[in-house]
Parts: sequence; C-alpha cells; structure tokens
Amino acid sequence: MRAIFLLCFLAMVTLSLAQEKNEAEKKDVEKKDEEKYTDRFDNVDVDELIANRRLLVPYIRCVLDMGRCTPEGKELKAHVKDAMQTACKKCTDKQKSGARLVVNHIKNKEPEYWQELTKKYDPVGEYKPIYEPFLEGKDAE
Repeated sequence: MRAIFLLCFLAMVTLSLAQEKNEAEKKDVEKKDEEKYTDRFDNVDVDELIANRRLLVPYIRCVLDMGRCTPEGKELKAHVKDAMQTACKKCTDKQKSGARLVVNHIKNKEPEYWQELTKKYDPVGEYKPIYEPFLEGKDAE
C-alpha cells in the first residue's frame, strides 16, 4: 500500500514539475516575442513609399499627430519614440533596413518634417547620439 502511495505521489510531483517547466518555457518564448515589434507590417513596400510623396506624407503627419492614421501608421506611431531612444533595438532586420531608408529620405528630402519629428520625439537632442549612428548603418551592441 505504501509503495502505491509513494508511486502516486512521485508521479504527481513529476507531472507538476513538468508542467512548471513547460509554463516557464512558454513564458520565455513569449518574452522573446515581446522583445521585438510586430512584424505584421513588414511587407510594406518602403521603396514605393519614399518614391511617392503622396504616400509618405500621410504617415509622417500621422506620427506628428497632424493627420489620420492607417493601421500601419498607428503601429509606427506607437513605437517611433522607443525606436529612436534604443537605436531600433526591438526592430526586426527588415524594420531596421526600412527605418534607415525612410528616415534618411525624410532627413534629406523632407527636412521640415524631420525637424518636426525631432522636435516632437527628441526635443532636447538627448537621443541624437543613439539614433544618428543607427541611421548611418551602425547597430547598437
């Protein structure tokens, strides 16, 4: 009788430990997913966007709270400050490439909007040493 009880007890403990391990692994996977921005909009054609001012300006105006936002614009707006402050640390590789392309285009071709963006998201220039090297193609370590 004791052997059966001990066997049942050990089985319950083993199952409990296995369940805790599975839950811990699931939390680790969820945490890694949280470390990156959603890739839901990674298929936006960035080249088309920067080639067509009529497509680009509404996104800029959305981020500046000066216009309506598409779902993509809302997602961008939700993360633009964090991305500037962290050199796009949570960006996927595709997002990093696209961000460099678009932001450098805005800096060079839409300087008034670039000034507005930096005024809104980095008013005193404290993050410039972080995002400028990123925009030049250097990733933070």
